[in-house]
Formats: sequence, structure tokens, C-alpha cells
Amino acid sequence: MSRAFRRSALIGAGLSAVLATGTILVACGTGSDDGRADLSIVGSYVPVPALPGGMGAGYFTVRNDGGAADRLVAVTSPDAGSVTMHTSGESTMTAVDSLQVPAHGALELARGGHHLMIMGWQKPPAVGDELELDLTFAKSGTITVTVPVKPLTYRPGS
Repeated sequence: MSRAFRRSALIGAGLSAVLATGTILVACGTGSDDGRADLSIVGSYVPVPALPGGMGAGYFTVRNDGGAADRLVAVTSPDAGSVTMHTSGESTMTAVDSLQVPAHGALELARGGHHLMIMGWQKPPAVGDELELDLTFAKSGTITVTVPVKPLTYRPGS
């Protein structure tokens, strides 16, 4: 078996594993305290909207293993007309222009807190579909993630 064939087989197997888990890891730095952000996106999912093609929400965690903070400043998707960032309080939901990703910390988008609102679907999403999100950070640029559509009642870790 040639070295090139083995390498392409390993790459293909790794890509299949990543797509199957719905977890995308993207490194943007060295993980050291060199003053750069080192971001990865984990635990992403979109619950299927309650109404077909209706407004949906998006959740994930941005981990930053680097020595510099960053900010999520925009989210777009070729699969939806509009994606906006929000934060929820006790009885309100407010659109925000950016979300902080602390150095050596994480930004969590979860039910009842920071989250995405997704509108104008290109086609009504169904459980098992995938949604592409382009996450734009102030310092780290754009990271594209593929997010699985889960049942409306899905709760990670349960």
C-alpha cells in the first residue's frame, strides 16, 4: 500500500469520525500564552424548530486555550437567511452585536443564556440534517462549522 494511499485513507477516516460526532475542532494558534487566541468549537447542535421552517436556535461552546481574548462578532449561514446572536435574562431576550471569548476560557451558547436565532431557512430542517454556520471572530477570522439538527427536546449529556 502506498504512502499517499494510506495518508488519504487516514484523512478520510478522520473526516468521517468528525462528521459523525457533530464536533468540529479548529485550532487557530499554538495553545500557549503568546498573546493569540486558540479557538475550538465543540458540542454544536440546532434543535429542530417547533414549527416547520420556523425560527430555530443554535448552541455550541467556543473554547479558547490561548493567551488572548477574542469576540464572536458575526454568524452567517448559506442555509438560512438570517442568524443573530442573543442573550437571555430572567424574562427577556436581547440581540447583541458580539459575544466575548475569554483567554483560557470558554463562551457557552446554551438554553437560557447566550444563543443564536436562525430564521429564513433555505429548506425546513429535519432531525438528522446539518446546518453550516460561519462564525466570524474579531481576531481569529472565520471558522466554518457543520452543526447537526437534533430533536426539539434534545439536551446534551442526557
